[in-house]
Amino acid sequence: MMKCRRRHAVGLITVVVGSVVVSGCLQPAADRVRIVSSLPRTGVAQQVTESIVRGIRLAVDDAKSRAGRFEVEYLDLDNASAAAGRWTSEGEAANARRAAQDPEVMAYIGPLNSGAAQISMPILNYADLLMVSPANTAVGLTKPGLGMPGEPAIYRPSGRLNYIRVVPADDIQGPLAATWAYDRGLRRVYVVDDAGVYGRGVASLFADRCLELGMQVLDQVSIDPQATDFKTFVASVMRADPDLIYFGGTTRTKGGQLARDLAGAGCEAVLLVPEGCFDQAFIDAAGVAAVEGRCFATVGGLPPESFTDRGQAFLRDYRDRYGLPPDASAIYGYESMRLVLAAITKAARKDRRAITDAALATHDFDGLLGRWSIDTNGDTTLRQFSVYAVRDGRFVFDETIPTTGMGDPGDSG
Repeated sequence: MMKCRRRHAVGLITVVVGSVVVSGCLQPAADRVRIVSSLPRTGVAQQVTESIVRGIRLAVDDAKSRAGRFEVEYLDLDNASAAAGRWTSEGEAANARRAAQDPEVMAYIGPLNSGAAQISMPILNYADLLMVSPANTAVGLTKPGLGMPGEPAIYRPSGRLNYIRVVPADDIQGPLAATWAYDRGLRRVYVVDDAGVYGRGVASLFADRCLELGMQVLDQVSIDPQATDFKTFVASVMRADPDLIYFGGTTRTKGGQLARDLAGAGCEAVLLVPEGCFDQAFIDAAGVAAVEGRCFATVGGLPPESFTDRGQAFLRDYRDRYGLPPDASAIYGYESMRLVLAAITKAARKDRRAITDAALATHDFDGLLGRWSIDTNGDTTLRQFSVYAVRDGRFVFDETIPTTGMGDPGDSG
């Protein structure tokens, strides 16, 4: 079979919505399935999505491009625009429609951003197309009663489920981060978010848990991620004199710039960030001096050092191929594709609903981060979070957060 080169895959994202493209490497075949990913492959998120795609490709190669009797073709789609430097609603909608209209596509991995998921979820739901995200964490995408009014039903117009995520949602991450801060004796917290679906959601859940624990939430403020700097805003943070500053947001929404400006103002408070800032680009944007020894990040799962034999093999293969250790994004990309391949193998036919049902029925999956299942909302049962600290200019594992007393998955605290 002639394999698609990268230029063919990238070209797919420029397709006008509703049109059909047929090329020499996209012809239908009874014994072949197509899997696409939709991620911002240009712009500020490129470093993160490159890690995800590396993980995806490694999973395909480990399976020798097979899922049961089917040959697997993977296409790497971009939902970003060069002009915007980030994902766009138009780009994500175009990718979702393209996938939905292509009868060869049996699964859609992505997107990176929860806001982008809100665009593509209804499109793919109508098509009964399995959607697996390695990164979305906004609670309203899957969990009734925890998000905005109407969520998650508005993303399921067919009334059926087709969306799964392999990363724990923010109703786990936010409260666990607050518990970590409390256990460290931090009591005066200042909460900042980037006004986005992900950032505001995890920050609000963090703040709610802080209040439940008897901590003082000095303020919760949204910043403008388009701002050049936050020096004026930082002055108000300094006046509040917090023990800890929590930023709900990502590297792409100026988490690094905020850290830089806080340090520049002489702030000595602990800075705690979610996994949206867990990358080297965050440290580079902040400047090592601004975050060294005082910045911590919460990340879903256990550290690579504690991986099982399967996980250790993944670490070796990843380092051999790419010359660097995998980060959390690569791990979740790998797990997403493995879940898709397992579902196609189990369904054993080229039928979207059968494949989606097989994925939703996942139980005791032998993953890199331990054994996990998919619950009735489409969420992973994985609940473990680790904390990483900035030391010697990079994020290094610090400790795991005990989940005792956190309730069942779906509880907000």
